[in-house]
Formats: sequence, C-alpha cells, structure tokens
Amino acid sequence: MKLNSLLISQDPATLRCLTTELAKLDIEAEVCKSCARAIELLVKCPYSAMVLDFDEPGAAQLAQMARLALSERPPLVVALVTELGPVRGAFQAGIKFVLYKPLKAQDVAQSLWDAKQFMRRDRRRSARDNVKALVQLQLAGVTQPALLRDLSEQGLALQAPEPLSAAQSVPLRFVLPGTAQTVHAIAEVIWADETGRAGLFFSRLTPGSQKSLRKWFIRRHAKRKDAVRVLLPPGKSQRSRSLANI
Repeated sequence: MKLNSLLISQDPATLRCLTTELAKLDIEAEVCKSCARAIELLVKCPYSAMVLDFDEPGAAQLAQMARLALSERPPLVVALVTELGPVRGAFQAGIKFVLYKPLKAQDVAQSLWDAKQFMRRDRRRSARDNVKALVQLQLAGVTQPALLRDLSEQGLALQAPEPLSAAQSVPLRFVLPGTAQTVHAIAEVIWADETGRAGLFFSRLTPGSQKSLRKWFIRRHAKRKDAVRVLLPPGKSQRSRSLANI
C-alpha cells in the first residue's frame, strides 16, 4: 500500500513546500485546514503520517489523540513550529520529528526522508481495529469530540482530548462504524485517567439506538465477554465481572 500523509495547516507557503517534497518521496498528501476536521479524517482513514502545524488551535490535543487513541497503528506525527512557538508542547505530545517555520526545502527533504523510513517500518504492523468512530460528547453545554476505542452493547471506551471526571453523566452520540445509523445515549463515566482515556456505561439509550446497536452486534457476531474488556481500564481485565451483569 502506498504511503500517505495528512497535512494540517492554513499557511499556503508551508503547504506548497510540504506537498512538493512529499511528492518527490512518492508519498500522497491530503490537506486539511482544521484540527476538528482532521479528527474526522483520522477516524475514517489510516494515514502513514500526519504533518501538524502547532500554530493551529487544538494541535497539541490532536497529536495526543492520534498517538493514544489510534495506538494500534498511529500515524507518524511531524510537528511544524516557529522558532518562538510551542516547541515544548510538541515534545510533550510525544512528537519526535519537528520542522521549523518558515520551512527550508533542503531541511524538509532530509527530515521527510528520515520520517519515511519510520513509515515503512510501521506499514509492517497489523491493521487497526475497525471499531473506530468519532464520538460527540456534551460537556457543560459544549460539544467535544472524542475517538471511540472499543464498543459493547453495555458501553464504550474512548479517548478524549482532555481528562473526564469519573461518575459524571455524559450525553453523547456517534455513528455506528460501517453504517449511517447514529446512536444517541447518556453514559456514566466509570473510570478515567489523566491521558483522556475513559470507560463509559450506557445508562440510557433511545429505543432506536438500542435496536440499531443490537443489530450491529448480531451482524458482527459479538460475544458478551467483550463487555467486560471494553468497560475495564487498560490492564484491569479481571477487576470485576459485575459490570457485565448490570
């Protein structure tokens, strides 16, 4: 499969330089003008790399979500920063490749060549889990995007850009992967960590959502034991089986 990249920036000169150098390396480039739109694209399509302008609002959160929520096969993230820009934020987000603006073609060519070697290595990994979707959370009257990590009939695990508070009720909605059906629910946060990962238990589903969810799992031949794995925190697979019986 050909290598591909997602470019998140609104600077024309930066985008021209990047697309030119990526084309020389035979890496497809898709341009995106906002971090919010980039989240949607990352859910729908696996990218070999993501070149992210840290002058864009939400860049640090997007980098963290790409690294943690898409951990089965995350894109290689290249940060674009200015000399006096948020360099520290890029490294805190776990980014190892940094390019300084304004870009110089020679530096970009060398850095992208190095990055391509990492992309090739990552292409040998297994494909990502297909159960990925964008989840819209309603927090304090504001819609906040998160990435679905796993799903059961009882609840879901997700990656949010900011930590959630345990024991809170959260209205949410998401489109069932591979369908056009939207699930509307209210869920209780039963665990959450400082990275934004969380497990939520459905406390209320609309009748239509419940029916759609059940049919979706029947088609996927889901097993009930998956509910325990979904709801428990990472590394806590045997904490309590009572969750599956609620």
